[in-house]
Amino acid sequence: MTEKLQRPIRVLVAKVGLDGHDRGAKVIATAFRDAGMEVIYTGLRQTPQMVVNAALQEDVDVIGISILSGAHMTVFPKVLTLMKEQEMDDVLLTGGGIIPEEDMKTLQEMGVGGLFPPGTKMTDIVAYISEWVSEHRDF
Repeated sequence: MTEKLQRPIRVLVAKVGLDGHDRGAKVIATAFRDAGMEVIYTGLRQTPQMVVNAALQEDVDVIGISILSGAHMTVFPKVLTLMKEQEMDDVLLTGGGIIPEEDMKTLQEMGVGGLFPPGTKMTDIVAYISEWVSEHRDF
């Protein structure tokens, strides 16, 4: 799927705000690494600005936000706005956690990519990212 890429897919995994539960983020980061992706994990308590700045510095293909705090309707739109300000139009914003289906739909209509609830197969998430990057990134 990513034959045209001259390097591994770069994914930034972030925990934004006061959400202190990072087990899921670490599990998904490990799954990405095991799939051959380069993973940058920002750690806990990041601001949207810190996440976007790190994504710019690391030249990532994907920003993945893990969120369990219920702040998804604030966090994702803010990150999306900051990405647009930085003209990061070819970077996927995706994520997962406790997000009601109705909110997932609203966020996706705003421009957020696929969102994954707990229990989603890691292979499905890896496949989604690989396919998206293959279709939208060209280098």
